[in-house]
This record gives sequence, C-alpha cells and structure tokens, in this order.
Amino acid sequence: MSQYFDNQAKLQVLEADGIRIVFGERQVLGNIYLRVQTGQIVGLLGRNGSGKSVLLQTIFGARAVADASVRVDGRRVVPAFREPGLMNYLPQEPLLPPSLSLARSARMLGVDLEKATARFPELRSQFGLRIGELSGGSARLVQALLLLHQPTAFSLFDEPFSGVMPVHVETLAEEMQRLKSRKGLLITDHRYAEVLPICDVVYLLHQGRLLRLDGDVREQLRDYGYLAN
Repeated sequence: MSQYFDNQAKLQVLEADGIRIVFGERQVLGNIYLRVQTGQIVGLLGRNGSGKSVLLQTIFGARAVADASVRVDGRRVVPAFREPGLMNYLPQEPLLPPSLSLARSARMLGVDLEKATARFPELRSQFGLRIGELSGGSARLVQALLLLHQPTAFSLFDEPFSGVMPVHVETLAEEMQRLKSRKGLLITDHRYAEVLPICDVVYLLHQGRLLRLDGDVREQLRDYGYLAN
C-alpha cells in the first residue's frame, strides 16, 4: 500500500503555485496559490471559463505547465498522478470506459463496491451493469463514490454533482464530509448551495487570480457578483 495512505493519521498538506496559463492574449491563471490538507474539504468556485478545470488538471498532472509547482509536505510531486496512492481526479467528462461493469471498475480501483454504495441501496441492483448502461446521473454518482472511497490521500472533483438527482446530491455531500477524515478533498461545482455548507476552506478563481475567502464567504461572493443579493 502507498506511503500516502499508510500515513492517513498524519496531517498531509498539498500545495500548488507557480501556475501561469495564457490562452491567446488572455491570462487564464496567473496569481495562484492553493493549499489543501487531509481532513479538509476545499471548495474552488468561479464562473465558466475561469480556469477551474485547467487548475485541477495541472495539479493532477494531466496538463503540463512550465514552472508549475505541486508539493506534498514540501516535496515536489510533478506529475502527481505518478505517485501511487497520492491523488485521484474526477474530470467533467466520463472517467471510466463505458464497457466496464461497476463491479470490475471497483476492483480496478481497489474499492469495496458494497461499502462505497452502502448509503445508496438503489445502486445494488446495477452492480452487473456496464458504466455505459447507467443513466448519466447514476454513472456520475458511481464514479464520484469510487474515487471518494479509493485509498488516496487527496481527491480532486470537477463538477461531481452534475446530473446527479437532488436526493443523491445531499447524500453524496454527507458522504464527502464523513470521509474527509481520511483524505483531503478539492471540489469545484456550480451548485453553491450544496458545496458551501460542506467546505472548510473556499477559494474563488476570479479574473485569473485565486482568492481565499475568509469570514462571511456568502457576503464576499455577493460582492463579487456570484450570488444574488
């Protein structure tokens, strides 16, 4: 088993900075410093096109960026996905091949499928189905649950609630809160009503700058025009 998951009782800190990305003449990311520690849920908010997905891809290592620094406990880990047990990443697009069954997907990820879906008994009858045979919302939910339960120190989620039934969103959010004792979670989603209550730390990606919001987060989001008065 990975050194990262073996040490889950020890606080681990993920940091990312030095990330600068320009598309054409537009600087998407410029002034970036982000910190996530085990035992936390960190929210990453921002408008469409603000660079949230690009930032997650860079941290995970799916996008190579010159001078980008991603560190765990001060040690550089670039690309992070090559470090066994360090982190997993749920992108906006489907992660698992549609031809894989739920049961086989769970085995590949080292996850006990029954434990991962314990709070979603309606999924039990679908264990033998392929990912591509599930509804879009069920497939999204299953992939989020598998990564949440996978033994990694950190999990990055890009729009994990997208397409998921409202009743399942609430339970998935509760499951994230329960499991944050074992890992650090970085979540970006436009469903602020569900994201904000579970976050210990909130960052706002605004005009290429990453701002940590302290104090009254909702009031600050209203000031920046992200929530209605």
